[in-house]
Amino acid sequence: MTWTKQIRTIVMLMLVMCMTAVDLSVAKPKPNKDKKVPSGTPVFWRRPVDIRNRDLFLGPGGSSMRPDLSRIEFIKEEKGGYSKKFRVRDGSGREWVAKIGKEAQSETSAVRLLWAVGYPTEINYLEPRVTIPGKGTFTNVRFEARPEGVKRVGEWKWSRNPFVQTPEFQGLKIMMALINNWDIKDSNNEMLHFRGRDGDVLVYIISDLGATFGHASGTPLFWRITRSRNNPKNYANSNFLKKVKDNRVEIKYGGKNRGLFKNINVDDATWIASWLSQLSDQQIRDAFRAANYTPSEINLLAGEVRQRTNELVNLRPGERIGRR
Repeated sequence: MTWTKQIRTIVMLMLVMCMTAVDLSVAKPKPNKDKKVPSGTPVFWRRPVDIRNRDLFLGPGGSSMRPDLSRIEFIKEEKGGYSKKFRVRDGSGREWVAKIGKEAQSETSAVRLLWAVGYPTEINYLEPRVTIPGKGTFTNVRFEARPEGVKRVGEWKWSRNPFVQTPEFQGLKIMMALINNWDIKDSNNEMLHFRGRDGDVLVYIISDLGATFGHASGTPLFWRITRSRNNPKNYANSNFLKKVKDNRVEIKYGGKNRGLFKNINVDDATWIASWLSQLSDQQIRDAFRAANYTPSEINLLAGEVRQRTNELVNLRPGERIGRR
């Protein structure tokens, strides 16, 4: 090995070690660990009895919640996270968090797919072009609702919550791999508290789904270098499932919290597949159309989601599944 190649090798190893130790994205502010969580009926999943009729273009907020862009008032800049975010007020007086940058599209689509199969989510919309007074004009801006009467009361933990090992919890983990969410961490989760018709409700959601529809290597040392977000080509060229060994489903997941996927079985995959398979091709396309992807990108993304759904539906014990 020449001296130049040796230097390059040393530099690369140092870079990998540094990136393994430090997450280069801006950390979110740490929540108050002593904060008391209010009581309420915990909600993690609701049976989507109308799944075949769900409008994945408008998403969980429907037409009634769309932001009124006749007037935008800047309130403040929201701190933390990978993307720049602004708190704004729309023409009807409702408050929103406007996310700028690469994660806006992927998060808009991810929310719609999770909501389609029964998981409570944020309410969001993507606007192709928006001017925020004093801040500038931006393309592909995600608006996330901050409705009155809904309190954000802290994060929930993947390792400890009331739903661990339920089909719904296992299904959510599979959904994270299906959309290539490599940023699975507690600080991206949120509990929402509000007063429902039958009393207080505590809803468990994943609040940040921006690091989706890209790729991350399954190699522990290199996933931080190879990861991407909102990259349709990377997403379509990545593997989802590896094989079924005994009754255990091995998932090709490259990202944080890999240990979550060690106990996925065929029944778990069958459960979530029974819901995903009820979505029409048009519904899946609408989830990406809502995020202002180009027609060719919609074809790639929707086709890959359908392919991954079919892999779940057709699982057989002892089968090697990887396509590439």
